[in-house]
Amino acid sequence: MSTTISRQRNTMFACLALLAACSVSLAKTPSGAEPGAVETPPAEQVIADFELRDVWGKQHKLSDYAEADVIVVAFLGTECPLAKLYGPRLEQLAQEFAGRKVQVLGIDANQQDSIAEMAAYARTHGLLFPLLKDVGNEVADRFGALRTPEAFVLDGKRRVVYRGRIDDQFGIDFAREKPRKHFLKEALEDQLAGREIRRPQTEPVGCFIGRVRKPDETSKITWSNQISRLFQKHCVECHREGDIGPFSLTEYDQLAGWGPTIEEVIQQQRMPPWHADPAHGDFRNTRGMTDEEKQLVYDWVAAGCPEGDPSQLPAPREFQTGWQLKEEPDVVIPMRDRPFVVAAEGAVDYQYFVVDPEFKEDKWIAGAEIVPGNRAVVHHAIVFIRPPDDADFRGIGWLSAYVPGQRIEKLEPGLARRVPAGSKLVFQMHYTPNGSEQQDQSRLGLIFAEPDSVREEVTTILSLNQTFEIPPEADDYAVETKWRRFPSAGRLLAIAPHMHVRGKAFRVEAQLPDGTTEILLDVPHYDFNWQSTYVLAKPRRFPAETKVRCIARFDNSDENLNNPDPSQAVRWGDQTWEEMALGFFAVTRPLDAKEDDANPDDKLSPEQLAEAKTKARKLLKDLDADGDGRARRSETTEQFARFAFSRYDTDDNGVLTLEELTKATEKSLRRKQQRQRR
Repeated sequence: MSTTISRQRNTMFACLALLAACSVSLAKTPSGAEPGAVETPPAEQVIADFELRDVWGKQHKLSDYAEADVIVVAFLGTECPLAKLYGPRLEQLAQEFAGRKVQVLGIDANQQDSIAEMAAYARTHGLLFPLLKDVGNEVADRFGALRTPEAFVLDGKRRVVYRGRIDDQFGIDFAREKPRKHFLKEALEDQLAGREIRRPQTEPVGCFIGRVRKPDETSKITWSNQISRLFQKHCVECHREGDIGPFSLTEYDQLAGWGPTIEEVIQQQRMPPWHADPAHGDFRNTRGMTDEEKQLVYDWVAAGCPEGDPSQLPAPREFQTGWQLKEEPDVVIPMRDRPFVVAAEGAVDYQYFVVDPEFKEDKWIAGAEIVPGNRAVVHHAIVFIRPPDDADFRGIGWLSAYVPGQRIEKLEPGLARRVPAGSKLVFQMHYTPNGSEQQDQSRLGLIFAEPDSVREEVTTILSLNQTFEIPPEADDYAVETKWRRFPSAGRLLAIAPHMHVRGKAFRVEAQLPDGTTEILLDVPHYDFNWQSTYVLAKPRRFPAETKVRCIARFDNSDENLNNPDPSQAVRWGDQTWEEMALGFFAVTRPLDAKEDDANPDDKLSPEQLAEAKTKARKLLKDLDADGDGRARRSETTEQFARFAFSRYDTDDNGVLTLEELTKATEKSLRRKQQRQRR
């Protein structure tokens, strides 16, 4: 049985995996031109009549809408993440202006989008305006349309009086809670009022239209030969049917129209997604293409994406179906007994689901994997261990996590995480709307290790700073966190930095006892879209006196397009519009190493017991906002609710009592007593 704990959230960050951008380019296209570039027609061009079929086969002419004073023509695509988000927005505009002689027409000019896929897109996103198929992209060429989505406003003489974006809420590597500027709506209001349009042109953002192109059949670089093998190596792990990639890169007919977009995302280092500076650290899960591999793609796109001889295709790459772990889990635990409904748009609170796995004895976990029930809306998920109050337990209780594109492996032999008997598991789910109502029922799979086989326990240690305040408009504000003592005889396995949408860069340094400093991880362009874990190629052992320093840098200026409000100072908080500065460190510790945690059997003196009760009373007074002698989760601060509430709430009723807080402070004093003995 599971319990849902909903916390206040005010976030809508679209997980635009394809469009998560980085600004630096390492290699140039052969021509030096922008990928997918088309000739831009003159301002206020007149669009001649055209005729296209809709998804139901009905013919539509531009002249059919002669009674409309204004026509909006929007170029869309069925798989582009931004087109999915803006389809419903266009329908809202169509309804809003329906009584003012405004007609909205959608056009799909992508060669890779079938009529069936267009019909599914219209049905999924509730589009009532006509969605037309532009076979051969002739109408797109007439408009000079470049991307999806891209909107055009035609006046009564069918002149183009506006072209560009719908609004500024979503774009490459950013998603705001709500739009600041409504470009298309403003253009419509200006045109209908007879005013000069304030912004007649804005820069469209999205995927390139998949135009029909004539391939160079003499090209030595073809899909069947080099490119299919290259994509198998770097791309199809995510870009295949049923996985996180917004389109598949396994079949030629499905991907040929994506050539210019593929070129752009590689050129701008958006794909493959990897953000660590290669100059520091050696990581087992590194992604990236060589310059030579990138140039192969550029040359292939420049040649029109030729298919080549299908007999040269490699055998399809095989993937583990279902679970990534190479064996079936010993137990599968759903986050709850029914799906959670994710709204089509708007703010979705972080969701917490508490599950009792009913472990009657300690369990050693050799492999743990979260499988999202709906990858389209699960931004990330973490499962924490909530041990019983009297359990001997280390770390923050991290058990497993899911982020798009991250691959899960079983721990090496001899390593395991421990779940004490009687523990509960807490699913933390972050959902992002994608334009249509969705459902999710994520699951956790566990592979057990035999207790006698475990030599080292794996725990996760947290380094954080909750006392910072980022000034308004600061474009490079540094916050430091410190981890002051490496576990005795332990090894470092992995590092996972975490910030929110103002996160700019993150660096981790080891300060060794001899006074030297080593950079363990440097992420110069932090990306909230990719909550990456950096797994060391070879686990590192450090002297116990080693200190770890994290430097998190934030951009709170208007130049950061993700920034909800650059005029405000920003402090620690769980919500996306607040910030975090923390690093997760997965470490091992030999089972025969000296214990750091408190022994629950340690006896406290009467003075210590009185001290514990005094501290508990003070804490309850600070937390109890309504003064009824109990502290509910909603009364506590975001950070306390996230990191402490569930651990203290031993009866899982959503309320903290003086007795529960007293037990927690007594446990803290026992830890302090043991440290002093050492």
